[in-house]
Amino acid sequence: MTDQREQEERLSRPLIRLAKMLGIGTSYVGQSNDYHEIEDDVLIDVLAALGVDASSDEAIERSINAIVHERYGRLVSPTVLHTAGTTDHIRVNTSIMSVPTASITMENGEPYEGTLAVVGDGSQQAHIIDGRFIASALVEIPDDVPVGYHTLHVSVDGRTQDATLISAPSRVELPESLKSGQLWGWMAQLYSIRSADSWGVGDFEDLKTLLVDAKRRTGADFVLINPMHAAEPVSPLTPSPYLPVSRRFVNFTYIRPESIEEYRTADESVKAQINDLHDGVAALNGDPQIIDRDTMWRAKMHALWILFKVGRNEARQAEFEAFKQSCGEELEAYATWCLCYDKWGAPSADPNNWERSLTKDSPQIADLRNQFPDTLDFYRWMEWIATQQFRGAQEAAKEAGMQIGVMADMAVGVHPLGCDVWWNPERFAKGATVGAPPDFFNQQGQNWSQPPLSPIDLENNGYRTYRDIVHGMFAQSGAVRIDHILGLFRLWWIPEDKSATEGAYVYYDSNIMLGILAIEASRVGGVVVGEDLGVVPEYVADSLAEHGLLGCAVEWFEQTDGVFHEPRTWRPYALASVNTHDLPPCAGYLDYEHVRIRERLNLLTCSAQEFQASAVKEHNAMLMMLVDNGYLDPKLLEDEHANEQQIVESLYRALKAAPSKLLAASLTDAVGEHRAQNQPGTNNEYPNWRVPLADAQGNVVPLETLFDNARLQSLTAIMQS
Repeated sequence: MTDQREQEERLSRPLIRLAKMLGIGTSYVGQSNDYHEIEDDVLIDVLAALGVDASSDEAIERSINAIVHERYGRLVSPTVLHTAGTTDHIRVNTSIMSVPTASITMENGEPYEGTLAVVGDGSQQAHIIDGRFIASALVEIPDDVPVGYHTLHVSVDGRTQDATLISAPSRVELPESLKSGQLWGWMAQLYSIRSADSWGVGDFEDLKTLLVDAKRRTGADFVLINPMHAAEPVSPLTPSPYLPVSRRFVNFTYIRPESIEEYRTADESVKAQINDLHDGVAALNGDPQIIDRDTMWRAKMHALWILFKVGRNEARQAEFEAFKQSCGEELEAYATWCLCYDKWGAPSADPNNWERSLTKDSPQIADLRNQFPDTLDFYRWMEWIATQQFRGAQEAAKEAGMQIGVMADMAVGVHPLGCDVWWNPERFAKGATVGAPPDFFNQQGQNWSQPPLSPIDLENNGYRTYRDIVHGMFAQSGAVRIDHILGLFRLWWIPEDKSATEGAYVYYDSNIMLGILAIEASRVGGVVVGEDLGVVPEYVADSLAEHGLLGCAVEWFEQTDGVFHEPRTWRPYALASVNTHDLPPCAGYLDYEHVRIRERLNLLTCSAQEFQASAVKEHNAMLMMLVDNGYLDPKLLEDEHANEQQIVESLYRALKAAPSKLLAASLTDAVGEHRAQNQPGTNNEYPNWRVPLADAQGNVVPLETLFDNARLQSLTAIMQS
């Protein structure tokens, strides 16, 4: 067996030392236990993406010295973590014989009344910075400092520096209903579920109906939906909900115009205009082949503009003003970006494009805002309405008796030409995107095209960027699922002009980010689920459990060396499901839909015959597990096609045996859909995120009759048993 460690000779190299100083992994072990050492050119490019020059031996030495000077020349790290209820110690850099003092300003602006003692040195190697001999001392943070985002003030030798003090619970406490029990719910792609009142795409009013009916008709306690992050303001809209322009705000294309208060109080002529616009796209609701977001949005945006121009009464306008005030600069960023996009066109890689040539401080941006104040306010208003309607759906779910309600999905990152990157480019790495190295299911690796958050900027701004995202999501959800939770620990950075196989892992301070999740979840009694599938080190699952976060268990992935694990052996702290949105529904997977897609789109790194053989082997191994454990009658395998529904339901009988705290059933499985919602590694080669909900015969399943579906009711009986 190959030694899976870097040798001393490699570790002593200045480039390797520099990379490790900044949390860049210089080697890794893949899913097949295959050991890789990262090539020098990749490390140099990843360092450049962090703003660190490693282009020559001299540059590497200068960068190492600059980092040492910066880290030990400051009094305290910009962000420090405290676990509420414990006594922690924060290292302070200080001259020999100097004794620092410290105080805390609480999140609410009041001073902390306790005493922060200095309890000795930090046993850290001393450094000479600017001719001064720097050692260290430890400031004690008492156990009674409450949960919150506070400011730590440190003073010594006439110098004072502040740090963000994040005081977090040690773990996310599960709701009482989960501490000794189990809940189940549905997984749904909201855009795919339409009613007669939809505008061709499922919306927030459909979500409200879906939640309430799911509870009343099936007893479900949550619905996991696709990400609701902000999108472009005008067509064409990016289909993928996992490539938003901002994770801070809500996607206003999901607004239902007729549910806005101003529609209800508008005169008949206004209502008639909006009704005509709806009638013009109503036929889209019956299309079983494709979700047409662009046609929908052109009509709906016109309707929303009409309602915006109607105006608001005094109370509603005051509410709108309060919303704008609470969102501050973040809302101005998104509204301004939308205005620029609206008037100057979509951002592009062209260096003369407005997003490339102008910044938020450019005079042309101020001129545009002054020229179109109504349009600017329209984008603020739509965000307000979208937030109201999304929160209204969650409130309706809780009123109907759901224990959790909405389980929101957090995307890994944002569009490289989106609002977040343009307004605050310093928050992101430059010249790299995130993805995943090769694994069993994506043999060529993946490049998700999203620029990663800079761990340096996160630390320097008190993790404000991440805090705002998490806070915003819990404002309208009972649970948050974090796609690729590994990203809180490490992300696979791929330099520009390199393939997905030529990347490196960059490590983040997971304890701080998990602490932020614990703060925000605890404030609303929420649940956090981390999608920990794929190449994930064991310590990640351990850390999630220690912090009270649930991981994920997927029946098709729970296998070792081709043998499927009996669901009774799965871990309790997980959201368990049969499949994911990156696989075809059960009926399609059993019918080898994934094989046909990958062969057709040239996504295989082996021959089609080899992949087909491996898929058949997997298929048979799964059925063997189901038969051996009494979930499936072997007689049904004599004609798998004719017994499709019963075989799919056997997968769910197995799922129901899992001890996992949360169980999720897919609505696509419930109605017999065969088509995949998404094929990783593709863009427009496959209609990703544009497949309407349809049954086994290819007929649209409308929301009005969804829970009358006989196949859904049969699956519900299994989940309720």
